[in-house]
Order: sequence, then structure tokens, then C-alpha cells
Amino acid sequence: MATRTAQTSNEVYLLPLTDGGAPDVPGGYIYLPPPSDPHYSIRFAIEGASSICREGSLWVNLPAPGKQFDRQTFREFKLAPDFNRTIEIDIPIVSAGAFAFYTTYTPLPDFSTSSVSTPKPTRTPTYYIDVSPKLKINGVPLPLDALEVFSVISKFMGKYPTDWDSHLRGIGQRGYNMVHFTPLQQRGQSNSPYSIYDQLAFDPHCFPNGEKDVAQLITKMEKEHKLLGLTDVVWNHTANNSKWLQEHPEAGYNMETAPWLESAVELDTALLKFSKDLKVLGLPTTLKGVPDLLRVMDGIKTHVIGSLRLWEFYVLDVDRDAQAAAEAWVAGDIKFPEGGFGTLGVGGLDELRGWSLKQKADFLIEKGLLGNDRLGERYRRRTDPKIGAALLTALFGRFEGPPHGASQDVARNEFIKILDEVNLPFYREYDADSGEILEQIFNRVKYVRLDEHGPRLGPITLENPLIETYFTRLPLNETTKKHNKKSLALVNNGWIWNADALKDNAGPTSRAYLRREVIVWGDCVKLRYGSSPKDNPFLWEHMRKYTCLMAKYFAGFRIDNCHSTPLVLAEYLLDEARKVRPNLCIYAELFTGSEEMDYVFVERLGISALIREAMQAWGPGEISRLVHRHGGRPIGSFEVDDVPSSSKAQPPSAKINGTSPTEGKLVRRIRQSPVHALFMDCTHDNEVPAQKRDARDTLPNAALVAMCACAVGSVMGYDEIYPKLVDLVHETRLYTSKSSKGEVKIQGGEGGIGGIKRLLNELHTMMGRDGYDETHVHHEGEYVTVHRVHPTTRKGIFLIAHTAFPGFGAGSGTLNPVHLPGNKARPLGSWKLEVDASNKAKTAATGAKAELVGLPSKVIDLDSVALESKENEAVITVTGPFPPGSIALFQTWIPGAEHSVGLDNFVTSDAPEAVKDLDLVDLNFLLYRCEPEERDSSGNKDGVYSVPNFGPLVYAGLQGWWSVLKDIVRNNDLGHPLCQHLRDGQWALDYVVGRLERISKQEGYQRLEKSARWLQQRFDAIRKLPSFLLPRYFGLVIRSIYTAAWNKAISLMGPDVRVGQNFLQCLAMVSVQQTGYMNSASLWPTKRVPCLAAGLPHFSSDWARCWGRDVFISLRGLFLVTGRYADAKEHIFAFASVLKHGMIPNLLSGGKLPRYNSRDSIWFFLQNIQDYTNMVPNGIDILKESVSRRFLPYDDTWFEYDDPRAYSKSSTIEDIIQEALQRHASGLSFREANAGPNLDMQMRSEGFQIDVKVDWETGIIFGGNQFNCGTWMDKMGESERAGSKGIPGTPRDGAAVEITGLLYSTLRWVSELHKQGKYKYAGVATESGKQVAFNEWASKIKSNFERCYYVPLHPKDDSSYDVNTRIINRRGIYKDLYKTGKEYEDYQLRANFPIAMCVAPELFDPEKALYALSIADTALRGPTGMATLDPKDLNYRPYYNNAEDSTDFATSKGRNYHQGPEWLWPTGFFLRALLQFDLKRRQTKEERVESFQQITRRLAGCKKAIGESPWAGLTELTNKNGEFCADSSPTQAWSAGCLLDLFYDAARMGVE
Repeated sequence: MATRTAQTSNEVYLLPLTDGGAPDVPGGYIYLPPPSDPHYSIRFAIEGASSICREGSLWVNLPAPGKQFDRQTFREFKLAPDFNRTIEIDIPIVSAGAFAFYTTYTPLPDFSTSSVSTPKPTRTPTYYIDVSPKLKINGVPLPLDALEVFSVISKFMGKYPTDWDSHLRGIGQRGYNMVHFTPLQQRGQSNSPYSIYDQLAFDPHCFPNGEKDVAQLITKMEKEHKLLGLTDVVWNHTANNSKWLQEHPEAGYNMETAPWLESAVELDTALLKFSKDLKVLGLPTTLKGVPDLLRVMDGIKTHVIGSLRLWEFYVLDVDRDAQAAAEAWVAGDIKFPEGGFGTLGVGGLDELRGWSLKQKADFLIEKGLLGNDRLGERYRRRTDPKIGAALLTALFGRFEGPPHGASQDVARNEFIKILDEVNLPFYREYDADSGEILEQIFNRVKYVRLDEHGPRLGPITLENPLIETYFTRLPLNETTKKHNKKSLALVNNGWIWNADALKDNAGPTSRAYLRREVIVWGDCVKLRYGSSPKDNPFLWEHMRKYTCLMAKYFAGFRIDNCHSTPLVLAEYLLDEARKVRPNLCIYAELFTGSEEMDYVFVERLGISALIREAMQAWGPGEISRLVHRHGGRPIGSFEVDDVPSSSKAQPPSAKINGTSPTEGKLVRRIRQSPVHALFMDCTHDNEVPAQKRDARDTLPNAALVAMCACAVGSVMGYDEIYPKLVDLVHETRLYTSKSSKGEVKIQGGEGGIGGIKRLLNELHTMMGRDGYDETHVHHEGEYVTVHRVHPTTRKGIFLIAHTAFPGFGAGSGTLNPVHLPGNKARPLGSWKLEVDASNKAKTAATGAKAELVGLPSKVIDLDSVALESKENEAVITVTGPFPPGSIALFQTWIPGAEHSVGLDNFVTSDAPEAVKDLDLVDLNFLLYRCEPEERDSSGNKDGVYSVPNFGPLVYAGLQGWWSVLKDIVRNNDLGHPLCQHLRDGQWALDYVVGRLERISKQEGYQRLEKSARWLQQRFDAIRKLPSFLLPRYFGLVIRSIYTAAWNKAISLMGPDVRVGQNFLQCLAMVSVQQTGYMNSASLWPTKRVPCLAAGLPHFSSDWARCWGRDVFISLRGLFLVTGRYADAKEHIFAFASVLKHGMIPNLLSGGKLPRYNSRDSIWFFLQNIQDYTNMVPNGIDILKESVSRRFLPYDDTWFEYDDPRAYSKSSTIEDIIQEALQRHASGLSFREANAGPNLDMQMRSEGFQIDVKVDWETGIIFGGNQFNCGTWMDKMGESERAGSKGIPGTPRDGAAVEITGLLYSTLRWVSELHKQGKYKYAGVATESGKQVAFNEWASKIKSNFERCYYVPLHPKDDSSYDVNTRIINRRGIYKDLYKTGKEYEDYQLRANFPIAMCVAPELFDPEKALYALSIADTALRGPTGMATLDPKDLNYRPYYNNAEDSTDFATSKGRNYHQGPEWLWPTGFFLRALLQFDLKRRQTKEERVESFQQITRRLAGCKKAIGESPWAGLTELTNKNGEFCADSSPTQAWSAGCLLDLFYDAARMGVE
């Protein structure tokens, strides 16, 4: 465990991990800024019961403060499971580099009611965190994006130190701040800088005093010229004449260290001999065309491929292997293969004897082939003679010899036939490779000797053979003769088109050197590292010393041929280098062929940037694309970085491991990051503009690169306009540059673009240092314009570049006037580049004897660009000659935005103060309000806001805006219709403020005035900004007030919510979403109070808002768990006041027109009172509180709400409970008041009759009939076409299992209260007047429940239960109903029995209960909801469409509402029951953790759904397997409330 530090930064970068331990950040690439002082931290956020928390640990190799990094040293952070919270581990970032993390855990097994074997502990893949280095020049920080790198080839720099000083002074004066040196080591015989003779010795010609000169050079560069040093490191190869190779040939690939190369060596040797013998063989030595080449190729087939007998490296020696197998058979030396002869067993089998030759050959290849892992010596492949003997035994029996059995010769001859068949695929393999060999040789020779674009090497000679040799052959001398001769031919390095970057092309699985696929560098020997230092100790140590020597002096490395470098080696060497220089920046030449593979190298090595080349662009459109890619974010981008820690209401008591508590932290999101670039206008490997384009493009190309928001660079000769690429191998002339001969001023003139390059570099440095990271790139014909600005000050630089690509309009294009809205501008200058690129000038430049010189050139000032400043924009127009090769630069700013750092602070400040005084009902209006609600509160004047080309928002409040904005901000989607709408006008700002101003004038909403004023002030501050900035600032304002409102709401809730995980808080916010004032709906007929909606928008207003059943299924979660006790009491009182017939209404209608047709609502109501007494401090006191009665107690008379009798009587809650119980005990029989079409136009007359009675033999309550539907599954048939009108889809008459459970729960509760003297009633009287005590009634139910409801798993047990064996559809379940009107409906599997399990677990046998839950888990549970009917049931119809008006009796008019669609609220009860009964069998902490993790796994769909829903809630239902249901209410109160119940239960069960 990390120790706490005394001082850490208040910045935290949030790194959430998925359930499987992967980083849950956009793109998956984690790139962090340089370490700070004090340290910032990275925060791992792990859901407390995710899979990786099962015996889980997070392992990180991020070093602790004061400790040195060691890649193999990982610190362990134990993951303490917690179902309700998020584990947060803060680890300070103390150094730059590439760091790793992973988690170990024991995987969660699939749920089972029986014991299962514990999975073996496992670990996740390794993931990486890259931390950028911190560079400084003379103590001044230099961001990597402010780098201007200048490449030089040291051997052309001239005499050290005089010529070097001149060049470096010129480089520094041009504004470059880092010099990239090609390798400064002693070079090999080819004289290429990349063919290093001795890695530990500097070039003696440049540095006579060796390391001392280099140290002096680097110091002087920084102190005098403000230049850092960057050098190539070459790890893949060494010069072919490196002396140390003679002592250590094991450092390379040879036939001893890589025996699989033997065939490639023989082929290479034979090709060289053939090349030497061409003349003797009568073949041409000067190829004049393809016919000559074809003659040579015929010669190769005969004299090389044929004579080498290369097939012997592929096939088996038939005679050898046949003889060995026959001898083993005779000797009885037999080994039967594992598994015998497939399904035939072992021994001589008739069927096996009938096998074809191919079947026998396939058997040998699969079971008995040796040496098939790689190529090697000739006939390396062979068969195991013992396996061969086993096959012969199966064919001939055991050897007895003639005359009793087959002879050895007979067996041998049979085996020869089999081996010939075995060899067939190997010959085909040889044919394919030999064909490839010939193809590669033909293409290579044709390219180098015949093709126009090739080097045309000329005659074939001993010095210039037909082919480049693939091997360096070490000389035989006193040093080398002590080695095996096979070790003296070493593989040369090279590259292969589109090769797998992670595959060793000289390794055992590659045949690239045999197939001649390598484009080889004959002056470089490929180095063989193996996988660790122990595989090649000398080489690893030698390269470690070399690497550390480079790190001692240079601020950065350029890894040459990074894609060919073994990753494990690069990691090791960079770790060693960072020990010497912790803030080492790493650049790489990386050509993997895929961005995905680029990321592998970048993240594992901590590469700062990959080198990218502007000269690869083939036209204006492509250079525009490259500048856009490397230019930063679009102008006006959204701010995603600064997210206050409270944006998710992070709890002050959240579980924190690591270094610091969470209070006061500024939590930043990890942005999606592309692979960073070092964007070069030209590299030392690129052809220059004079070769690839038009020499005049030198200036616009350089300017475009300089405008990018990344590190940029150039090469010596580019600014000077050298006529062609400098040949770094064969060139001998020295650099010249006008910039090296005097002061470099920002101006035009002759001799290149050095003066203007200084301006470009200074602008790039300034923009990089200050964070100008927003850019707009526009391509128009030959023109490219770039505007790069600071995201807060809005200062910017604007460039017009007229490119000079051949064939793209020849300079005839024009540029339309450029409008910069809201900006002012001033010109920095306009110039054109003129170059004499005539053949004469090129010949003169290339023919210079001693010096490298540029083409004659001149930069000329232009005055052909006009600037017009208007009131609200700057307009830039090209008014005169502006030929290709021209640029214009402007400085831009937005008046009044120079201090917009203050504007950013202002618009995001004091939001918590603006909502400080609001209560949860105020926040309902501020955050939510769907269309019907908004129209209700505005007198139908206003609804939700509608965005053109997008549609209406789901809420009028802030959530409506944020649901859209959150994805816009996350994805920086400036093209979204909402962004365009904001740019078009300020209507959205007016709407947001206007609705709050208007409502704050209404009674009860006055506190919202402060929020309205806050918004008005912020919007006033941004109204004057250019329209293109409005989306950004609107997003900032909305996010700030939304976050503050969210946090305020959470702060007003109970402790479970305040410290809970984000999902729990999202569920809790549904209570705010669904509870508010309505003019058309209330809990009381004459009193306006906030009331709970069943769901939005379908059940949001008027009579459809408040449903007794929905309220009391939701109330425990939405009000009690969240600590909204007053709201809970108000709803309890309101429904208690309308008790009638011993029932509460399902439709409340504000108490005016309550409807009593719901048999289950009263039991959920009574359960909620019980929950209230148990969960609320002093909650028991509610029993003694009185409510006025809408109807007279124990009287079924109906009268209007304004009748004098209404509310004339009062009862205590205790009396209400008793009345409900007594009325049921006495039996209910009534016809609904006002029955008929005006009450319910779908119901038949019989349906209005309500009958409820108790069976006193069992204590179970029965009720309903086949024409009404008195439980929550209350869909009435409506279709006249289908004949279903008035016939319920699910009548559920009889005794519904959940009602029985709820009844028992209530009886048990009041019985216990009576014993404690807290409930005055002892029992009830039956219809006959018999007194029944509560405990007696409860006991009847308990003793009969399993018999009545359980369907035994085994038919033999049927006699012990009340079941009809003939109609059982599924066993091991609990009936949904008992004694319904249609007997088969009793046995339907539905998701109602878990309700009874939650409230009355003692009714259930734990083992049977868990098994039944496991069946529901498999059969009913969907991604988010529970199927309302068993898919095995013939009535299963999982797709709900209420608009369907077909003749289908089952589905027309949505009659299948509860016959298969998946409802979400039962999920909460199911998971509560599953957790409760699963924990009963768990004995240890580890086992209990598993229970919680099983629940967590089953919440994944709901978490995803609430996070993605614009309604910020959970839907009412889905169709099959979670498919979208268009008729579902998109956010339903009970869907969220029942999951809150789960979290409440879980918190009290605990893992201990």
C-alpha cells in the first residue's frame, strides 16, 4: 500500500476500469501530461463488486515518490469489495515513461445452485499508462508540442568545432529548439551513419576528443543557442565490419544460433557463385532487357535451385524412415500414440487396414511427425520410428516373420508408400517457396537493373553481383577461427513490405531470408537479442552501455527502425536510459502498417511522438488532411478536461486506496488521444520539394507544418532549397547555408527561406507554449488556410498558403474572401518564394564540388492581400498576384476575449451558490419536466424545447439539454444540429432563462429566482461572443449549473445515496425526476402538493399521474432509501385517507374520483408503512398519526369529494391498517362505483364486480374473476376485431403469490407490534364473527404456503403438494397463482414469486427457493428486465405493440402487455431475492463476495441503459432480450425504485 504523501497536487486524472479490468477511456490509450510539482495523481475507479474484485488486486509499476522505476516491480492494491460504492485508488505520477498495470482476481463462476469448482485465479492483460516527459531549455519548460526539430547528418557538418558552431548558430537563430543528429558514432565501411562500427566510440573525424567533445557540444548548444540534442539510437543492426562481431558472432543470426537459416545461406552462396559464373555459363552479364533477365532466371532454375536440391530441407528421407520404422516393428519397439488410432482404438483393426494411403499419411503427420517446428538441416523432418512401428503393427500385427506373418521387407515397402504420401504436401510446400524465390529474384533484379525508376546498377560484376547478399561472411583470422565455421555467416538486416511488425523475420517461424523477401541492407548485420539478457549477455550489455551513453547527453532519442526492434529489448533499453535521464523524449520511425499496431509500440515504449512526413502528401487536399490531423482540436471545441470531483457527487467517504483523500480534487477526464506526431516538413529520407513537387512549395509546405499543434521539424537543406535529397551514404560534400553565415532576420531575401522560417518557428513555439490547441483548416483548390487559436484567450494566428503541386491548376486558382467572424486581425506579412529550378540551375547546384548548395531562390514581400475590419468580422481578400509558393500570416483576436480565461472562470463559477437554497421539488423543475408537465405548469403556453433538424428535447429542464450535450461534449461533435442551432441564434439561451424567470414568480417556486439570475448573468456574458463560440460556452454554462443541481440533489438525500456509486445516485435522481408539483394532479382534492408520477411522459399528468400500486412499489426505493421521509409520509397519508372497501385506489385522481379495482395495491401500501416504521428514525410514531377520511370508515357508500361527509372523520394509521385487515378477513364483495363505460369503456359488466375472501383453512386470500385484472398485470383486452374486448390478458384471479407473501409480511409485523404493545389490535374477526389472532392467521399461511404454491422438482413428490401432475409445464418453481379460474395459469412461470420472497422469506424453503430463482435467472431474466411469462409457455408473446389492431386474439391492441415483454421493476425484487437466498448458503467472506458479484453482473444492462437514456431513467419495459419497445414509458418510477431497494438491502447484508 502506498504511503500518504505530505503534499500532492489537487489534480486527479480519472481512470475507470471496466468489469473485466480494462481501461474505460475513449480509445483505450492513456496519455498523461508531464509530472508536476506537487505530483498529480491517477485515480483508478473500480466498481466495488465488479468481477475483478473477487479476491482481486490492482498491480501497478508506477513508482512511489522517492523510488526508482523498475518495470518488474509492481505494487499491490487490494480491492476490498463493496456493492454500493466505487473503489478509488489514487496513485501519484512522479516520473515520465511507460508504466503498466493489471489486475489479478478469481473469475466469477456461472451461477449454480449446486457446488461448482472454484475457477483458478487469473489476471487481466497488461495495460499501459504513458506519461509525457518534461523538457526544459536553460531551466525554462518546453512543451513537446512546442518543439521545432532540425535534422543534420553529422558527417556533412564540416570541421568541429568551427563549422559546427556556425551551423548551430544559424539553426538556433532560425528558431529551432532541438537538433536531431543522425548517429554520431564511428561509421562502418559503407560510411552510412546508420551502419555503426563501434556503438561506444564517437566519430573521430568529427570529435577528435571523443566523449569530451560531445559533452562540450551539448552544453554549448543549450547555453548559447538554446538548442536541445536529439540523436538516433540504432539497436537493430551494426556495421557488417564491426570488429566486435568477430569476437561475438553469437550477436547475429547464423547457422549455429539460427540453424533454420541453413537453406537460406546455401541458396545465397549458390546465387553469388552463379553471379560470378555467368560469363562461363554463357549468360549475359549486362542485362539489356527482360529477355536477358529471363535467360538468367532459367540459369538460376538449373544451376542454383536444381543443383542445390532444396527440397531436401522440406521432405522426409523415405528410405531412412522406412528402414527405422521396420526395424522398430521387428524389435517390438512400439509406442502407441495418445488417443490410439482415433475412434478405432489400439491394435490391428480391420477398418484401419482399409484406410487409404492418405488416411495413413495423415495419421503419421498428426501423431508421428518430428522436426516439423521449423526448417533446419536437410531431412530434418522425420517420423518417430516407434509410432511408425505402431502403425505397422496395426496393419500387419506384431512381427512374427514368415511364414506366420509379414516380413520386414514387406512392411518396409508398405511404409515407403505411406511416406511417399506423407511427403506430397511437403513437396508442394517446397514448390511454393521455390516459386516465390524465383519471383522475388526476378522482381528485384528487374528493379535494380532495368526499371526506369530503379538505380540501374549496370553490369553484373564481382563487386556488383546479380543479387545483394543476405549474409555477411566474417573473415577467417585468429579471432574467428576459434568459432564454429557455421557461425561466421551472419544475416544482414533489411525490411519486408507489409510485414508483421512483431514477427522476427530471421526467426524460426519465418522463411523470409530463404524466400528472398527481404530488401536487404548489405552493410548492416541484424542483431539477435532473444527475449532477455540471458539469451545474449554480451549484446544486451553492449547496447545498454551505448544507450545510456546517449541518454547522458541527449534530451531525446529517435529510434531507428522501431518497427523492427524487439519490444522487450526496447523496453529494457529505454528503462535503462530513463535511469540516466528521466525526462527523455522518445521519437520513432515506425512503419507497422496499422494504427492499431502503432499503438502497441507507442504505449509499451512510452513513445512521445511518431515521425510523420509532409512530403508524403501528393496534393493540396492531402496536405490539408495531414495538417487537420496534426492541427489540434476544432475551433470552439468543448471543454472536457476540467470536471469537478463533485460532477458525479463523489462521496467524501468513498473508498480510497493510495495517497490522498478525495476532497477538493480537480478530476480531469483522460481525453481520447491519437498517436502524437513529430510532423516534419521534410526528413533526411525524403525527396525535397524540388524533386517531388515544385521547389516553390518549400515555403507554403513549411508554413503549413508550422501551424500544427504538435512537434514539428525540418532537415538541413530544406530551408536552403537543396535540389535533391542528400545521399547520406555516398555523398561527401559539406553543408552550406546562408543562415550559418550571419544574423538571421525575419525578412525575405535570397538564399532560401531562413528568415521566414524563423518567424514560423517562433510562432509555433509561442502557440505550443501557450496552448493554442484549436485549429480550423480549409482547403480550396490550390489554397490551404489554417487558423490556430488559443481556447480561452481566443488569440490566434491565421495562414493563407498557396501550394505548388505540379498538375494542380498551375497557379491559376483564386481564393474566395476569407471571413473571420468576431475576429480582428493584423497582418504579420505576406511573401512569395521564387526559385530558379531550371535544368541549368539544378545542374550547377548538384555539380558543386565541395559544398552542398541550394537552388537560386528569393523570398519577396507581397502586398496583394487586403484586410478589412468590419464590426463583427475580419475579411481577408487576395487582391493581387499571389502565386504558388506564397503565404500570408495574420495575428487574430476577439475583442474583449483577451481576458476570457476570466470568462471561463466566470461562467463556471458560483453555480453551487445559485442552487444552494433549492429543495428537491425546486430541483425537479430546474432539471426535468417532460412535455405534459411543462405545459401543465405554464398554462399550456410552453413545452419542451425543439432543436431544428434534431427534434424536441425530452425535458424542458437542464437534464433535457445535458442529455444531448454530454455526448456532444464527449465526442466534440461541433457538427451536431444543436451546435448549429446555437450558432444560428440565441433562442436556446432565452428559453433556458425565460422558463426559470417565469416560474420563479409563481407561488412555491420563488427560490428558483437565484438560479435564473445566475443563468442570466452567464448568458449575458457570452452573448457578445462570436456565434461559433456559443456552443462551447453554452455547454460550459449548462454543465456547471447542471452539475451543481445534481450535487445539490444528492446532498439532500440519505447517506446511502450520498456515499453510493454513480449508478445508485442515478437511480436516486429518478425520485427527483418523478416528483413535483402539478396543477392537474395532486395527492389531495383541494390541496396542491408534490406527487409521484408513475412514469414519464406517459404517466405524468392529470388522472394518469398517481397510481396507488405504482406509488407503493416505488416508494420504498424512491423516498425511503433516498431519505425523502416527508414525501413518503405525504403519500402514505394521502392514500390512507382514501381507504375504502379495505382497499386503496389504483387510480387516485387527486382523491376526487378514486377507483377501487386493484387487489394488490393495499398490500404494497401496508408493506410500505411497515418499511417506513423500520427505516425512518422514530418511524413507528406514524401509527398514531391521524388522517381525515375521504369516505366513512367501514362504510362502502360512495359520495363526491365535496360532500359534507367527505373528510368529516379521521383515523389513525393504526386504524387504517386494522380496517384493511378486518375488511379482508370479513370478505369483500362490491360492484365498483359508477361502473359502466364512463368508468372503463373496455371492461365487461362482470369485470366491475370485486370479490375477495379468505380461505381460513390456509389463511390465503382469494379474489377476482376472469373478467377483471386486479393485480399489476392489468392489461384488459380492447380489440373488437380480435374478439378480445373485455377479456383480460392476465386476469390472475385466485390467490396471486405476491399478495400471499405481502399478506403474511403484514400479519407477522402487526403480530410482533402487538406483542411489543405498539399496536392495539390483537387480530380480526371472520365473517362468522370468530376471532383470529394475527399470529394464528400468519401461522396458517406459513404452514400451507409450500404445499399450495410449490411445484416439486420430482414427480415422486407430487403427492405432498397441491398440484395437478397432468398440467405441470415446469418443475422446481413456485406457482404464480393458486386456484385461478383457468387451472393451467397456476403453473405459469412468472416473475412475481420473488416479491413474496423479499417480504416473506420465511415462507420458502431456502434450497427450493434458490433453485426456483435459478430457473427464473435462466428462463426469465433479460438484459434489463424480467420476462413476464415463461418462453416455454404457449401464450408467450414477447413483442408489445399497443397500436396493433389485428385479428390476433393474443396480441391485438397490446393484450400481451404482460405475456412475455420484459418489465424492469421485477428485476429489483428478483435480484433482492437472489441475493438474500444465495447468501443463506454462503459461509465465508469470499463466498459472500461471490453472491454480490453475481448481482453486479446482472445489473450491467440496467447500468448501461440509464447511462445511455436521454431520459436519465430506466424504461418501463422492453421487448424480447432487451429490444426497444416503442410503447414503453421511457423512464418509470418503479423501475428505478426497486433497484434502489436492492442497494439498500445489500448495504445491510454486507460481505463480511
